[in-house]
Amino acid sequence: MYREFVRELQHSYELGTTFYRAVASRSGMTVTDLEVIAILKHTGPTTAGRLAEHTGLTTGAITGMLNRLEETGLLRRERDPNDGRRVIVRLIPDKEEMKTISDLFNALGDEWRELATHYTDEQLTLLLDFLKRSNTISQKYIAHLREMPTSNEGTYSAPLGTVRSAKLAMPSGITQLYLHTDNDRETLYKARFEGPQPDVRVKDGVITIRYPRRLWSITTNKRVADVTLNTIIPWRITLNGGVSEIVADLMKLKLASLEIKGGMNSINLELPLPIGTVPVRLSGGTSEMQIHRPKGAAVRVHFKGWASHFIFDDQIFSDLGNDIRLQSPDYETAEHRYDIEVQNSVGNVTITPR
Repeated sequence: MYREFVRELQHSYELGTTFYRAVASRSGMTVTDLEVIAILKHTGPTTAGRLAEHTGLTTGAITGMLNRLEETGLLRRERDPNDGRRVIVRLIPDKEEMKTISDLFNALGDEWRELATHYTDEQLTLLLDFLKRSNTISQKYIAHLREMPTSNEGTYSAPLGTVRSAKLAMPSGITQLYLHTDNDRETLYKARFEGPQPDVRVKDGVITIRYPRRLWSITTNKRVADVTLNTIIPWRITLNGGVSEIVADLMKLKLASLEIKGGMNSINLELPLPIGTVPVRLSGGTSEMQIHRPKGAAVRVHFKGWASHFIFDDQIFSDLGNDIRLQSPDYETAEHRYDIEVQNSVGNVTITPR
């Protein structure tokens, strides 16, 4: 009996998904749009945060969806009269599209109400208690699944959804890091790892790749990460904890900022065309540093440390001392430019156009 009950419960979830797809097809909307509308019909006006909790969507994803639904006139957002800091979301029921959707849902609701008449009040009380408990469990598990990336034998990814900007954060050390780009319109990022597997979390457009905090050195337990970032949205990149080798082909990325802290053996950056003033902050001892930017891209370099060999565009320096400032001739007037700051000692530094 128990197994049959669980099997029928799972089948009920599957049919619910199929029903939403059928309604979405008839109404010209997405399944997630319908989920939000159904929640608002059930709970009444509520906040975007509560909608995110109910659907398991990130804050950024629910905001993008509400923007779109508000543009179509299906809902509106307004300030809470009791708390000006909160925004309340409410449906606009008199829209023709809303009536079409309501009719489709109400038809199934009528069938359920007729079915309920075959049960006693005591039986319905028991069923109601079970459904409430089941829904609570499902909501928590959906939220947990949405925060975790998909994984398949060391390969991770997450959907782009409605994320408008993103951040890659690696707060722990790594042996080798390879960064690439892709214009895939569906995927926020992809990553493959060799060696010990890190903990990967994705929330509100922030990808955090964290290795365990146990004794580790660059020469033991090789940690290798190959990460591909979406080129459609701007990115902030923060790397901490030391890296033996970084090879970053970011030529097609929308780079908002880049910060690398900790010792490095070698780093090779292929930067994209800057948008606005893009800060690049590099700190920690490094043997070899090569930074290439698009031809004609303005740049300013503030070097706080010592370098045995330094090439900046067509200038060559040896035994470069502390607190040196260099910049391309058009830096001050350029609308789009790089602001690079390098701290601590470096063996060989090359900052040139491609």
